[in-house]
Amino acid sequence: MAWLGAYVYDPIMRGAERACFARWRVELLEGAQGAVLDVGAGTGVNLQHLAPQVRAGQIERLVVVEPDAGMLGQVGPKARALAMDVELTQAPAERLPFAEESFDTVVCTLVLCSVRSPEASLLEIRRVLRPGGKLLFMEHVAAESRPTRLRWQQRIEPMWKRLAGNCHLTRETGRYIAEADFQVEQMTRESVRKALPFVRPSIRGTARKQ
Repeated sequence: MAWLGAYVYDPIMRGAERACFARWRVELLEGAQGAVLDVGAGTGVNLQHLAPQVRAGQIERLVVVEPDAGMLGQVGPKARALAMDVELTQAPAERLPFAEESFDTVVCTLVLCSVRSPEASLLEIRRVLRPGGKLLFMEHVAAESRPTRLRWQQRIEPMWKRLAGNCHLTRETGRYIAEADFQVEQMTRESVRKALPFVRPSIRGTARKQ
């Protein structure tokens, strides 16, 4: 099913992108600067929102990392259509093939739900960030403030992981970020519109490597 997921991902996400994700990405990615790493970039949805910063010279280097070959195969054509110079790398978030302190900004959108280990992924992100570097994140998370919805997430999660590429519904990603020794500077919790109820709770914001 992995090859199929790469081709149906964008159509499945289109409603939520139009309803809220696109606007959230614009606001979040305005802060990307310097050498930028987009971790778990999927089909490259972030590229169009990073393009203005690239053209303005705010982003000097853009690297895209994605473990799924089918997903990564869609990033190149999107980059060429936007006339963007992007470095493509196939690798998991838990094992980033870059030297320590290589990047000023790491972008992580809708990926920590599906990595094998969010804790290991965040430690790798922290490793490749320079001191004072920024993590820009947007993730769907556990419904911590909605006990009834959280129970439904817990019931559905075992089946959902199999259908949706290891996507977890109950991860407390905000806590994981703090426990990875990031200083969370800003975090917004908001419901994802045009999404299934059990994937609506979300967080987005900025954290900095201390």
